Amino acid sequence: MQINPPVNNFFAIGKNHFGDKNKKEYCAPTVSEWSCKQTIMNLNQKEVQLITELKNQEQLCVQKYDFYANQAKDPELKKLFKRILKVEQNHYDMLNALTTGTVPAIKSRKPSAVAYNPQGTYTGDSTAKEFDKFLCTDIIATEKYVATAYNNDLFYFASPEVRNVLNAIMTDEQNHAEMIWLYKTANKMVA
Repeated sequence: MQINPPVNNFFAIGKNHFGDKNKKEYCAPTVSEWSCKQTIMNLNQKEVQLITELKNQEQLCVQKYDFYANQAKDPELKKLFKRILKVEQNHYDMLNALTTGTVPAIKSRKPSAVAYNPQGTYTGDSTAKEFDKFLCTDIIATEKYVATAYNNDLFYFASPEVRNVLNAIMTDEQNHAEMIWLYKTANKMVA
């Protein structure tokens, strides 16, 4: 799966703010999790390194969710993996925006796990169910690792706006793990 570079996903709008020639407003054309935000900020070398590492984790999440969506046996699980895949791609795009000096604005939103209420409708055979259980267990471990990486890196950043972005992504990662756990529980895949 190819990661979409966000460089082409941004377009400048409006005039410079407060007469500052370096500040412009940028928008993502598909405003789902984030929207327009003033920019420009400078990252130090450590911050760039941390964002690069987080981008690598998000790229792995995108690849895993894409692969797992194709491998899962249960149609409901495939759908869940594809849903989370889109959010992971959005995380990658947000981090890429940060590397260019753009701070995405985070919309306040209800955690996705709160709205997720899976039904125990697994219809696959026991081998298929064990396989899907393995996929769920692995991706929960991945989400826990990634959420911990965000938590550890958060306060290395001087900008409170950047910390807010990273905190929102960390919360999403925790919600993803919870959604997968809810799926496992509803389908009696918990040991």
